[in-house]
Amino acid sequence: MEPVTLAVLGLAAFVTSILSAIVGMAGGIVLLSVMLLFYDPLLAIPLHGIVQLVSNTSRTWIQRRHVDWRIVGRYSLLLLPMGFVGLALLRAMPPDVSRALIGVFVLVATWAPGWLVVGTHPERLAAGPRFVVLGGVVGVLNTTIGATGPLIAPFFLNLGLDRREVVGTKAACQSLGHLAKAVVFGGAGFAYLDWTVPLAWLCVAVVAGTAVGSAILGRVSETFFVRLYKIVLTAVALRLVLVDGASTLGFG
Repeated sequence: MEPVTLAVLGLAAFVTSILSAIVGMAGGIVLLSVMLLFYDPLLAIPLHGIVQLVSNTSRTWIQRRHVDWRIVGRYSLLLLPMGFVGLALLRAMPPDVSRALIGVFVLVATWAPGWLVVGTHPERLAAGPRFVVLGGVVGVLNTTIGATGPLIAPFFLNLGLDRREVVGTKAACQSLGHLAKAVVFGGAGFAYLDWTVPLAWLCVAVVAGTAVGSAILGRVSETFFVRLYKIVLTAVALRLVLVDGASTLGFG
């Protein structure tokens, strides 16, 4: 990893981890979008998974008293087997197609998140089936799309959880999702050890961002962070869709 690339990704990891600690989501999908500007999905997604595993685990630890472990247990049931299904789909797609699809997912997640649940109402489902189904869907998307935080959000409605419980429980669920992703890619032969130094740097950045974001949680307005993340995410997603999508169609 080039020094300039490492510096850019380190800053992105730090800032997006602050965002996740405050808003409870969005940081991971922003970071992945930035990483895709430099790397193919088959490289960016497993590296991003390790960084997000550390980020979400640190956030889970900080909010551990507020985690609903019953939800986490149900969510974990299908993550691993469905992760292998997702990896098979990712391998079957050309990198530019995958980038463009991720860009479309990011735009939908940013501006029309309700579309992600395709007309369903997960908040009306009982908590048990709700999170078992969600874990299976996320298992597939974790290894194809790579970041699923916005998809998860509607499933936490109508559970009677306060803000810290939502942040902590979602972080625990996403930690297990990224752990399953690491197992899937590792089992498929991804050489994580070759990326030890860059991963260590990015992991330090996300832990620092989590600490900063958690420290100011409740003392800052979410509105500013949401607006900023939408602007940045839209710009990056449009680049993925327009540039890589055009290349896929033969215009690049």
